[in-house]
Amino acid sequence: MEGHRMTRADAWLLDVTEEPGTGPGPGPGPGLGTGPDDALDLTPLDAHERERAAAFLRPADRHLYAVAHLALRVILGGLLGERPADLVFGRDTCPCCGGPHGRPVLAVPSPPLHFSLSHTPGRVLVATAPVPVGADVEGRPAPESVRDLASVLHPSERAEVEAAPDPERRSAVFGRIWARKEAYLKGLGTGLGRDPGLDDLGGDPVREPGRHPADWSVYDLPCGPRHHGALALRAPRSDAGPRLRHFASLAALRAEPPTPAGE
Repeated sequence: MEGHRMTRADAWLLDVTEEPGTGPGPGPGPGLGTGPDDALDLTPLDAHERERAAAFLRPADRHLYAVAHLALRVILGGLLGERPADLVFGRDTCPCCGGPHGRPVLAVPSPPLHFSLSHTPGRVLVATAPVPVGADVEGRPAPESVRDLASVLHPSERAEVEAAPDPERRSAVFGRIWARKEAYLKGLGTGLGRDPGLDDLGGDPVREPGRHPADWSVYDLPCGPRHHGALALRAPRSDAGPRLRHFASLAALRAEPPTPAGE
């Protein structure tokens, strides 16, 4: 895995059917029904990932988890020149408590790249970078739920949501801010173990560069009309921003996987 270099963040967005086809039950067997991807072969996943997939009660949830983790292995395996099934994952140290449950990492000395995985019904988002990175994709919340959800935001973020002119716009503003916040907290490695009201991720990152946490840059990613996506990178902001690739399915990603840098 030595010799891999990247100069900026990359992101991959996958569309995922929300209604998988009929397939095997929830046992940890080799496949799942998938809709457009036919029967998913789960053998590239490790035992823990297969057990996690099997634990979901709803077929759609099992399908989404499996597609997300298979996609992550295809992307990292392609970038590193490794077989997806050969990748071994671990956990970084948690910044909140020092326990071994922080940000997911490649279980090798001095991992050659950082990554982040997010999924929500209909979408999977993967990000990679040479420095800590976080990615998040979220479905837009229902307007009637935004008022309660916004109570956990930073005061400046709450004011931004409340200033939107109508419920639908308030929902969109909240979704954009929340995707940024989740991406940033995942990049830190704390997740929601850190109070989400401590950091201001609202506003315009270009026109208000001092508003966001120091040493991090945050980018909005286009993920469709009813989804919000964001990427947080521990690096100065770049005008070019992350490279985003969009695939209609896991099968489409497998047909055009990434390759190691320089090839």
